[in-house]
Amino acid sequence: MANPDGERDPQALLGLLWLASPAVPLGGFSYSEGLESAVEAGRVHDEASAAQWLLAQLHLTQARADLSVVAQALPAWRARDWTTLLTLNAWTRRTRESAELRLQSEQMGHAVLHWLQGLRPHTLPNPGLDEVPAALQPPTYPVAYAWALATLTPNTLPTAHALLAAGFAWCEAACQAAVKAVPLGQNAGQRLLAQLRAALPAAVHVALSQPPGQRQCFAPMLAILSARHETQYSRLFRS
Repeated sequence: MANPDGERDPQALLGLLWLASPAVPLGGFSYSEGLESAVEAGRVHDEASAAQWLLAQLHLTQARADLSVVAQALPAWRARDWTTLLTLNAWTRRTRESAELRLQSEQMGHAVLHWLQGLRPHTLPNPGLDEVPAALQPPTYPVAYAWALATLTPNTLPTAHALLAAGFAWCEAACQAAVKAVPLGQNAGQRLLAQLRAALPAAVHVALSQPPGQRQCFAPMLAILSARHETQYSRLFRS
């Protein structure tokens, strides 16, 4: 939404910055989404292999699955389209291919729910969205994140901008996991983030253009490594 002087709506920008901030208490820092297991298996062992792994995950699981769910859930929240939201929530839960990945999605979704409800009675752009139907509890993380976007940003916010915030939040958490798990230095982590940032607009484009029937979460090596992580002897992360 543009102001008369041509500047962007500051509340839309502030809402996106808030949602992309690692200070939001969602617990994402405690998950590596299979990266720790990839390090244990020797598939990720330095900055270059970490970049390859994370870029592949961005394009395979984020663009085609989670970001695509956010893209479809955001207008559904704004329209109170519960049928679509229930379908997206069930699809997300069904496509988590290990117990850890499913628990992560449910626990982080619950964290979004708890965080937003804890903001009451502070003024939000869309206070009418402060309730979640019982059938959607707990919402999976992509569906819950779309709810946060619908609640904290104006209805005029372009979906592409919302997905950039959601994608950047994932990129930043993934890079911090790599810094801890590989391990890497902070500068290496920032170089990883720069590569993911450069690739993010293309991932968002795929997410926006993905028809519901073509949405997929097919990453067999990630599923195998995630399942192995459940019995890994030494672990820093919950996934």
